Amino acid sequence: MSKKIIIVGGVAGGASSAARLRRLDEDAEIIMFEKGEYISFANCGLPYYIGETIKERENLLVQTPEKMMGRFNIDVRINSEVIAVDSKNKKITVKNSEKGQYEESYDYMILSPGATPVKPPIEGIDSSKIFTLRNIPDTDKIKSYVDKEKPKSAVVIGGGYIGVEMAENLKERGLDVVLAEAAPHILAPFDSDMVTFAEKELEDSGVDLVLKNGVKSFKDNGENIEVLLQDGETLNAHMVILSIGVKPDTSFLKDSGIEFGPKGHIIVDNHMKTNLEGIYAVGDAVEVVDYINNKKTAIALAGPANKQGRIAADNIIGIESTYKGTQGTAIIKVFGLTGASTGNNERTLKANNISYNVVHVHEQSHAGYYPGATPIALKVIFDEKGKILGAQAFGYEGIDKRIDDIAVAIRYGGTIYDLEELELSYAPPYSSAKDIVNMAGFAAENILTGKVYTVRVEEIDNMDKNKALLLDVREDIEIENGKIKDALEIPLHEIRSRLKEIPKDKEIWVYCQAGLRGYIACRILMAKGFKVKNISGGYKTYTMSKFVPKKINKISKGNNEMKKSKVKEDEYLILDACGLSCPGPLMKVSNKMNDMKDGEFLKIKASDPGFYEDIKSFAKRTNNNLLDRSKDKGIITAVLQKGNKENKIENNTKVNIENTKDNKTIVVFSGDLDKAIASFIIANGAASMGKKVTMFFTFWGLNILRKHERVSVQKGFMDKMFGKMMPRGSKRLKLSKMNMMGMGSKMIRKVMKDKNVYSLEELIKSGMDSGINMVACQMSMDVMGIKKEELIDGVEVGGVGYYLGEAEDSNLNLFI
Repeated sequence: MSKKIIIVGGVAGGASSAARLRRLDEDAEIIMFEKGEYISFANCGLPYYIGETIKERENLLVQTPEKMMGRFNIDVRINSEVIAVDSKNKKITVKNSEKGQYEESYDYMILSPGATPVKPPIEGIDSSKIFTLRNIPDTDKIKSYVDKEKPKSAVVIGGGYIGVEMAENLKERGLDVVLAEAAPHILAPFDSDMVTFAEKELEDSGVDLVLKNGVKSFKDNGENIEVLLQDGETLNAHMVILSIGVKPDTSFLKDSGIEFGPKGHIIVDNHMKTNLEGIYAVGDAVEVVDYINNKKTAIALAGPANKQGRIAADNIIGIESTYKGTQGTAIIKVFGLTGASTGNNERTLKANNISYNVVHVHEQSHAGYYPGATPIALKVIFDEKGKILGAQAFGYEGIDKRIDDIAVAIRYGGTIYDLEELELSYAPPYSSAKDIVNMAGFAAENILTGKVYTVRVEEIDNMDKNKALLLDVREDIEIENGKIKDALEIPLHEIRSRLKEIPKDKEIWVYCQAGLRGYIACRILMAKGFKVKNISGGYKTYTMSKFVPKKINKISKGNNEMKKSKVKEDEYLILDACGLSCPGPLMKVSNKMNDMKDGEFLKIKASDPGFYEDIKSFAKRTNNNLLDRSKDKGIITAVLQKGNKENKIENNTKVNIENTKDNKTIVVFSGDLDKAIASFIIANGAASMGKKVTMFFTFWGLNILRKHERVSVQKGFMDKMFGKMMPRGSKRLKLSKMNMMGMGSKMIRKVMKDKNVYSLEELIKSGMDSGINMVACQMSMDVMGIKKEELIDGVEVGGVGYYLGEAEDSNLNLFI
């Protein structure tokens, strides 16, 4: 005897269950009821059709009644709303727009009614200028209004996925857009230390943000609609998109005997079966089990809905199939940025009293030496045994595959140790030999095995300064672009020589830019008996957690901080600095501009995220015009004009350069590789800012300047002995600590290459090219038995008088 199965609702859950049922049972009678016209459509694509990224409306329609009948022999009844369920007699009541009201019997039923937008009883909410987006008719109304009425502005209420996507697509249509959210942050699946990446991208792309401020009322004022916020502020726009959440569309089941959860969702078991015989439920209207914490929850996602529809169909046919829970894996496009998450976030874990630890990793999307690499910020949450509880990531490339890697690991009970061992596809255009997913595993393993202890960025502001001290181990050129207040500043390469400056009676909280150098500093300090913790994610995570959207100011709106370039494309000189880490991009800019004439234009592209602010500072300090600055998919583009006419001295007034005392001098005494690198990073950074730099090499520092190849010169016995004992050139220098018979220096060079930091040899060449004066001390050369012919080309030879003369005109004098 054939089964009679009715399905209430289509889209993801209903349509997938109908197709699965037919594939498993050719003889079953299957009827699908849909209260609207469209049984299966791409609801995730609706904002992009409004924004005209998706051009054809027909592309949104996944299945039609005719196709379902032709391919699957399913009786599809549109414009047919199920208004009541009689579970005792196994009947439903249907209201059809043409046939009126009638009853239909069933053997089995699958409920897939979905959800409906929340419309709270707010004054003025029924205005014709207020829209919601859930289905095709909603989409048609919004697109028709935008196309015909041509509104110039919109307010989007609610910062969930649909709200953010609508804000982006309306902005792409040319509207001025404000996104208002009652919570402290948008996009609830992401934690506050990660979601700011999306908030900043929205602001940088021209969407104004209002956070922690809900709607009090709406008022229709002719052409405009006034939005009164809870704090008394008022927003005015031509239209409003209401996107403050959804609720299960289950009111027609109130007298059916079906059990509901606290928020009106249908309760089902792991076979998707309700408490009533023969009735199953799937999709946005059901409660599910959270795969991570095993608690009941509701997660409205298309992927899980499709799987649930399939599982319900299996069980009706007699194939035992179970749903093991929802991870909540999701992804979103925010203009050029991509954000993705899987598993639980910190808020959910805290609410369920689950202890956890966190690691933040910042890496490039692919090998830095291959063009176009862009930054990725990855956060992984795990328990004390290493089990992965969740992950979140933001970036411009490769975010989907990284979160999918971790989502698969979670699904199969993976740990952070598994992340270490994952063998992921690698080629320079796609990844790095040690992918960021592997790096997250390494970092997490260091925490669990006690190699390092960490502290989260949100703890910094409440740090007890009597018990703890912040230690910044970044380079000076990085610190110039921002630092945490009251931090002790000691670059990583100087830690061992400056241990006396670090108090042993306090806990030391170490940070670098992204976390790696902080970890190295922690290992050094732990070995010396210090109690120390590494700040997870470093300064980059800290600064992003502090991001606050700009206050909307009508006076300043549209007023750009720089003159927009109107130069034709063929008038630019082009410089590609993508893939380089700080200070590489600035150094390339400085070298290029040295060869340019006043008034010429330079367009620079760079992927280092710090370059966006660095180039602004560079232009100001070097007296050049920053004409344009933008970001697109992680690539920063800046346009400079050499020379700043507005700041030039009028009336041919001569400026006494000697009296400015703005030069920099560095005495390089050490011949250690790490100290040599630090010397040249500082020198190149200063030179890129337009400063005159003199490096005075004395004693062991002379070895940095020696040619690598052997040079035939006339020497005495002692001079020859000195020459054989000392390293010949920069490539043979040793580390000051942990040299390990040359392995240490090889390791640091490998790390610098992987991080796309200039090698010492590249730094020396760049210094030469940018005009740094490199002076070898004549007295030291005599003592060490080094001849001028043995030094690299371009090095001058001078004495103490030369050095003192340069130092007199400097406001910075370093001894390394």
